[in-house]
Amino acid sequence: MRFSSTRFTHRGGHREHNEDAYYENRQSGLWLVADGMGGYRAGDRASQLVCETVADHLSSAGGELSVDALEQCLQEANRRIWRYGQEHLGGQTLGSTVVALQIQQQRYHVLWAGDSRCYRIRDGVIKRLSTDHSQVAEMVTQGLLTESDAEHHPLAHVITRAMGVDETLTLDHVSGDVLPGDLFMLCSDGVTREFSDGFLGQLLEPGHIEEASRAILHSALVNNCKDNITCIIVRAENGWYFSDPLSTDEDVTIPRLSR
Repeated sequence: MRFSSTRFTHRGGHREHNEDAYYENRQSGLWLVADGMGGYRAGDRASQLVCETVADHLSSAGGELSVDALEQCLQEANRRIWRYGQEHLGGQTLGSTVVALQIQQQRYHVLWAGDSRCYRIRDGVIKRLSTDHSQVAEMVTQGLLTESDAEHHPLAHVITRAMGVDETLTLDHVSGDVLPGDLFMLCSDGVTREFSDGFLGQLLEPGHIEEASRAILHSALVNNCKDNITCIIVRAENGWYFSDPLSTDEDVTIPRLSR
């Protein structure tokens, strides 16, 4: 089985700086999105530290990490971010979400902290594999809010778990089988604040990942999205195919779909 992928990151319509970051190593079957927080030169540094730490560990391991090793790597990234705040920012709190997808031997593993998400699209059905670590997600679980109310709640941006906030971190983890034709999408909350799961599923259902990626990016920019936006789309196929990063300046025809 092979995995084609495409990705983009953009500062969005309102932000001066991009605090999102992504990392991928297709030969190793690893993709990651991180959304930094803490302001300019803090949030962007936090998300970069996540990606740098993973790259360092993967290189030291000869290009292969077990799931346990990946979790240990993310724990080390958490400590690096925390120490950076203590040593360089006078104890200022900075942090980053993380969502990582690892595929090994036709099994997927998703690890995450925060509200960056991983979705799987199989047979035209979109499924959220991760659960947000946020105040509104907890309120939905408790029956205090509906999913639709949560999308526009004033506390929607408040997360309850992130890398770098404390010296220790709890990561959530789900696993499952990968089938040919499966799509996986990792994204920051800048994407999911703009579009419902159903709308994203409509864009992704045809399976043309480059077209879907362009449509998500340009639809967000047409909407003058308020946050940074980052997205990786991975498709399970036969053999290996490497795609190029999506140009954030490229024109695209946006499908007319209901949101």
